[in-house]
Amino acid sequence: MKYGDYVRQMPAGTNELSRRRGVFERLHIDWILLGLLMALTAFGLIVLYSASDHSLPTVFKQGRFFLIAYCSMLVIAQLDLERIKRFAPWAYLGGLTLLLLVPVMGTIAKGAKRWLSIGGFQFQPSEVMKLAVPMAVAWYLAARILPPRLKHIVLALAIIFMPTLLVAAQPDLGTAILIAAAGSFVLLLAGLSWRYIAAAVAALAAAAYPLWEYVLHDYQRKRILTLLNPEEDKLGAGWNIIQSKTAIGSGGFYGKGWLQGTQSHLDFLPEGHTDFIIAVLSEEWGLRGVLFLLTLYLAIIVRGMWIAVHAQHCFGRLLAGSMVLTFFVYVFVNMGMVSGLLPVVGVPLPLISQGGTALVVLFAGFGLLMAIASEKRILSQ
Repeated sequence: MKYGDYVRQMPAGTNELSRRRGVFERLHIDWILLGLLMALTAFGLIVLYSASDHSLPTVFKQGRFFLIAYCSMLVIAQLDLERIKRFAPWAYLGGLTLLLLVPVMGTIAKGAKRWLSIGGFQFQPSEVMKLAVPMAVAWYLAARILPPRLKHIVLALAIIFMPTLLVAAQPDLGTAILIAAAGSFVLLLAGLSWRYIAAAVAALAAAAYPLWEYVLHDYQRKRILTLLNPEEDKLGAGWNIIQSKTAIGSGGFYGKGWLQGTQSHLDFLPEGHTDFIIAVLSEEWGLRGVLFLLTLYLAIIVRGMWIAVHAQHCFGRLLAGSMVLTFFVYVFVNMGMVSGLLPVVGVPLPLISQGGTALVVLFAGFGLLMAIASEKRILSQ
């Protein structure tokens, strides 16, 4: 029997192979994830308008970044997963080369040398490694027997910590943590044994004092001490945390109302439109606004994990799971530091805080998720 005869004999409405593909499917777009991202984007612009003291230029600038970010997401979503896999080691090597160029050719801004300027365009190579590191680790482990053996774990850790140490030396502890987390999540999802996890925790505990004494900068140690006792320096290092917690607590359940916050509009809360924007949201929208935001974040994470679980290939599962868990770390670290549960490390609130390069890289990660989701649909047809 020919294939065409088989297709004609199938009952109407059940032929998955011959049905017309919808517009989202043809464009490799996961419409559920896209809808959640658009809802979060719209809410973020509303919050940013108030946090930036009613600055329309700031909102328009962020809108342009969102447009670039969505375009990058849609372009990456069209890529074949096998092509992404082949590109992974080259992306890693390219990003590592750019990081090595930062101490030599980098430009200084805000007291740190983290940026490269090429053709008049200034960017942070460290942002690229948030994607390149998990891609490279997933590429390496997907070709091995899982759970990984000790020698493969050691090589994977080398892939993770070479760029992590370079970024931490810039210094940029927040981005270094995110890069290390993104790569480590791939290892965990690959089935890392609990005895290795326990050994890693013990090694970190043993290294705590040397890290504190010889690795951390004075301002980083100050941030940790401020976390433990912000009242010790109310007008200095503790100011941000104290004002942030005051803004969060003053919002109550219903909030003071949009544009009605006092901590940010009277300049008590620094960096209200970037790292501490959740404090502005809490003051004006109250607990219900925070719960709405957390619901959107949770829905994105759940959808991302659904894509990861249903991925057809090991590389796709490892990469998708790492992207989603790293997104969770973004949210957790920012909310933790703003509420005084974690030290301030300069991690923005995803899709809400004002940002440029970090936003585009984040959406590129969502593009990878959509590419993995579309691969599943293609193989099921």
